Amino acid sequence: GQTAKRPARQIAVHALRIGDVVGEHEVHFGTLGETLTIKHSAHTRDTFAQGALRAATWLAGKPAGRYDMQDVLGLRLEA
Repeated sequence: GQTAKRPARQIAVHALRIGDVVGEHEVHFGTLGETLTIKHSAHTRDTFAQGALRAATWLAGKPAGRYDMQDVLGLRLEA
């Protein structure tokens, strides 16, 4: 790993793939003296399959282009 000091405005990102967990994601926000952690755990792959099917259904019939999950979920903020 890296041992040098990180620049002040750089955000650290880590990915750990260990054990047999189907899907577990954590986001940590920290400052001196405190940490906020948000955690999501998926207990079966069915959860991911449902999202993939929803995206495929939404995409059917759309013109060629670049889309992401903000589009699928209706979260895109128009400029």
